[in-house]
Amino acid sequence: MKHTLEGLFGNRILAVAGAYKDAEVSDDMEIAICGVEFRSDTELHLSLPKGHQLLPDQLITIHLDNRTGVSEYDAELKVYRGSFKGRVVETHGFSVTVVALEYQVFYGASIVKQYRAPDYAFPADRRPLQALPISPLQTLPDIDEAESDNKVGVLFSYAMEQPHSTVMAFLSSSNDDIFFITFKGTFKEQVLKRETQACFAIDGRASFTFEHAIEWNYSIVAGEVYQIPKGSALFEKVRERFIAKNPWEVGFFSHPEVEMFHLKAERVICPTQKR
Repeated sequence: MKHTLEGLFGNRILAVAGAYKDAEVSDDMEIAICGVEFRSDTELHLSLPKGHQLLPDQLITIHLDNRTGVSEYDAELKVYRGSFKGRVVETHGFSVTVVALEYQVFYGASIVKQYRAPDYAFPADRRPLQALPISPLQTLPDIDEAESDNKVGVLFSYAMEQPHSTVMAFLSSSNDDIFFITFKGTFKEQVLKRETQACFAIDGRASFTFEHAIEWNYSIVAGEVYQIPKGSALFEKVRERFIAKNPWEVGFFSHPEVEMFHLKAERVICPTQKR
């Protein structure tokens, strides 16, 4: 049982799902908070209490993890997490059924479970790599102290055919700027250098229970990603505050290939706000 998806993640969990509006990488991305029930290792039932516009055959990416109730993290990020790439096969009002095309489940840096459908081929990405624009920020804005307990969020980037998701430590400002780091050559870094738009979901799952899904405290920030040059004054200021919030990340900043990014908010979705 423990090696099934349900055994790794739990029988009912919260997840973040992303899909392209018209199945085109150039179109806007729809991000939704959803409940997940595992029908099998290759079939999920998603509950979307806020509604959805998903259609049969639409490609969707669901970020899965068992972070509910976890408030402490370390450099190994010892929670189960994975990016479940699937296809919608049925819609039922406020819920959909999704079958798997491909996924990998990580614990720390290790893959503990993976799947790829027999007819699935990972899409080639021929979009040219380009340098990211430099952040327009001249100084570090006021940090959002209300998010001090929310240590990690989910980054959705515009990969080919369907979004790519990954869990990320982050720092946020009162103006909804999101700061995060990664290494050169990672898949998410390559995607961002082909398409600078991205979305970031911040949640409060450390104190969340499944039964309060409708009241779940979260926000989704969508906008353009910029680079903060290593060695710049802004890089050093962000690094200091980033480590203060996420102390397990201190070792990553000494890596020669570390890169820092700034997601500048163009749109913010919060469930408690009218929209």
